[in-house]
Amino acid sequence: MIASVTFEKTTYNVLPYKFEAGTPNVADVIGLGAAIDYVQSIGLKNIHDYKQELLAYGTKALQKIDGLKLIGTAKNKSSILSFVLPNIHPHDIGTLVDQQGVAIRTGHHCTQPVMKHFKIPATSRASLSIYNTKKEINALVTALKKVKDIFNDARSTG
Repeated sequence: MIASVTFEKTTYNVLPYKFEAGTPNVADVIGLGAAIDYVQSIGLKNIHDYKQELLAYGTKALQKIDGLKLIGTAKNKSSILSFVLPNIHPHDIGTLVDQQGVAIRTGHHCTQPVMKHFKIPATSRASLSIYNTKKEINALVTALKKVKDIFNDARSTG
């Protein structure tokens, strides 16, 4: 960005270099290259097929939880499972499944019109990718059943 600096004068470099402050982001460029190599080694179709397999498995598994409602059930959708449980706020669900070692997202996910349409404040969401497994979906199901038990126990004693 700078050609030279003295106490008397600063001379900026020629275009486009005078707008490139600091060291180029070499590490991220190398990381991006490695990520592209990784994806290509698996294959985009294989990644898509695996994510769809996980989505189908997760959809069936979550549908077995009494009262759970999936939000977003389009025929062709990405591998995201958004859901609500009756009378349990999604933020509470997120906190409790986190305590069981399961990571999910909660909130409106920048889709307030969708939340308004379904008349809900937020959803809980599991986003599935190539590094997820059916075992992890099973852990989510187990965690969600415990969440329901916790709230059912609280209602019966409260």
